[in-house]
Amino acid sequence: MKYTWIIETPIGHLSLLATEKYLLKISFGGIESDATIKQTPIIKKTEQELKEYFNGKRTKFTIPINTIGTEFQKQVWNKLTEIPYGTTISYKELATSVKGKNYSRAVGMANNRNPIPIIIPCHRVVGTKGELVGYRGGVDIKEKLINLEKQLINKRR
Repeated sequence: MKYTWIIETPIGHLSLLATEKYLLKISFGGIESDATIKQTPIIKKTEQELKEYFNGKRTKFTIPINTIGTEFQKQVWNKLTEIPYGTTISYKELATSVKGKNYSRAVGMANNRNPIPIIIPCHRVVGTKGELVGYRGGVDIKEKLINLEKQLINKRR
C-alpha cells in the first residue's frame, strides 16, 4: 500500500509518497493518484526532519528510503548523499567519483530521476564553473536550497 501527503515548506508544497516502512518519493507538486491520502508515521517523520532541515537544525536525514532505479542511478544517488551539507560539486566531479569524467551527462540524467530530492541532495551538484543548471523543482529552488545551507554553515562559524 502506498500513502501520500502534501506538506508546506519554505520552497512551496512538497508531496510525499511512502509505504508503511519507507519513503519512496518527494515531488514538487501534486498528490500521487494511485496512493491513499494518509499521514503515516514515515510521512510524519519525513515532515519533521524536513522542517528541521529548513530551520537549520538538521544536516543529515535518518528517514528509511527505498529508491527504484538502475544500478548506475543508485550509485549516483548514493554518492549524492556523501556530498557534505553546505557544499557543492560539479557534474564532472560526481561523474569521476562514480564511473569516469565522460559520464557527466549520464550523471545529470540520474540526478534528474532522483526520486527523493533534498534528502538525496541532488541540488548540491552544479556546472563546472559553479553555474546552477538543471533541477526538477526549478533552478530557483535549487538556488534557495544551496543558499540556505551556505547561510547556515556561515552562521555556525
